[in-house]
Parts: sequence; structure tokens; C-alpha cells
Amino acid sequence: MRINYRLPAMLLLALAAGHATAQSATTLNVRSLAATCATCHGTEGRSVNGSAIVGLAGMPRDYMLTQFKAFKDGSRPATVMHQLAKGYTEQQLDALATYFSTLKR
Repeated sequence: MRINYRLPAMLLLALAAGHATAQSATTLNVRSLAATCATCHGTEGRSVNGSAIVGLAGMPRDYMLTQFKAFKDGSRPATVMHQLAKGYTEQQLDALATYFSTLKR
């Protein structure tokens, strides 16, 4: 009986490629969610200097997530953010906080 050793290697490569694609889809999803914040908070969460609206890039993740949840449950007053935050799931808010916290100011 002849054993084909190339088959397991090819299978591993295929699985790795599938994993990379899944990561790319997740990354694209988070970036598209973050793009919805650009109108007010600037591209990639970098608001214009002197703006009354805070930039999100580089903000501490836990602080940001706390604020997102406060907007969502209405405990932090806002003009628009309390309405917008209600449209996101807890997982999406967590992903946004993580994403913006990793960006440089």
C-alpha cells in the first residue's frame, strides 16, 4: 500500500487558507461597522482638531465599551449616540471598542 504524504499537507494548506479568509471577513465586518462612525468621529475615529466631537482612535477599550453601553441603555445622555448605540449588539459594540482602541490617535 502506497501512502500519499502530500494529501495531509494540501489539506492543512486548504484549512489555513479558509481560516485566513474567515479572519479577513471578520476584519472587513468590523471595519465596515467602524466606518459608520466616520461621519461624526472622523475617518478611523480621528476627529478633526478642535472638533467638539471626541476622536475614538486610541481610546482605552474598556472605557469606550462602558460609554457605548451607557449610550445604549440611556444612562448617558446624548443627542444622537443613544439612538445609534441601540442598533448595535453587545458583540458589535465590543468589536468596535476593540478596533478603535488599537488605532493610533
